Amino acid sequence: MFELAWPWLFALLPLPWVLRALLPPAGNGEPVLQVPFLAELERSSSRRARLNLPAWRQQLPFALLWLLLLSAAARPQWLGAPLPIPASGRDLLVAVDVSGSMDYPDMQWQGDNVSRLTLVKHLLGDFLEARQGDRLGLILFGSQAYLQAPLTFDRHTVRTWLDDARIGVAGKNTAIGDAIGLGLKRLRERPAQSRVMILVTDGANNAGQVPPATAARLAAQEQVRVYTIGIGADPGSDGQLGLNPSLDLDEPALRDIAQATGGQYFRARNGDELQAIGATLDELEPVKQQPTRARPVRELYAWPLALALLLSTLLPLRQPLADWWQRNLQRALPHAPQWREQLRLRRRR
Repeated sequence: MFELAWPWLFALLPLPWVLRALLPPAGNGEPVLQVPFLAELERSSSRRARLNLPAWRQQLPFALLWLLLLSAAARPQWLGAPLPIPASGRDLLVAVDVSGSMDYPDMQWQGDNVSRLTLVKHLLGDFLEARQGDRLGLILFGSQAYLQAPLTFDRHTVRTWLDDARIGVAGKNTAIGDAIGLGLKRLRERPAQSRVMILVTDGANNAGQVPPATAARLAAQEQVRVYTIGIGADPGSDGQLGLNPSLDLDEPALRDIAQATGGQYFRARNGDELQAIGATLDELEPVKQQPTRARPVRELYAWPLALALLLSTLLPLRQPLADWWQRNLQRALPHAPQWREQLRLRRRR
């Protein structure tokens, strides 16, 4: 079905003529030479016929150009048949800590020591890829929180944005409360029974404007379940005696956030535990939502825009082409009787 997205733009159709009537003629401020016999010169010129074209014929190409530009600006579209969109899952927003401490290489992945963020990319990325039917979003937070990917059914794109995350891109500190607050802004417009947020961090809140306890209370009011995951190895697990890699991890605060919102707190000390957490989260019951339908849209504005470009290119060539046509026509007219006679003789033969 054909339709115009912004048909009201055609109200601007008389704008050039209105401006021409209201604005004063342009002047260059220089003295003008008065020629009293200008009319006689025009009559004696070979271009007199063209100069005497009716006004509407002179303005026709420019009116057509203006109409084409308005048609392109009105966004003509072709709407396809309605197609169903799967909407039987959750609205799942994942907040990942990308502060400086997430670069600490105390985690094990396939026999190698990797950083915490690298492990999160591997295992949490697989978890996101398997969320068929869920709307997924991604928040990266450090000193500030940023929405990296809004809620979407495109799981692969969200996975790609997670893989592209870099340490320190949002600052070196940890703003847990701001990350939860940003998630609330994005989830409050979704059905209350389907709002889920997963927060992954290895530290304590030491930046941002919103305290984690306040953010948790607001999340509970908005019926957003927050599942928190604290990541970091146990003391001495990295081979350095006496060193506690998870010293900065504020487990009581993460546990309080999960408890206040009806979620659950998980502790990931290695790759196996993080993978098991993903399997546990996978068992969350999906909430059936109202099925949605969408119509594929094919934009057609390029066609009138291309015609307008072609016409604007040909307009400056109008006068040279007319002169060329007139010269060739004048050369051909004296020989026209001879051509007709030759054509008549050929037909007789």
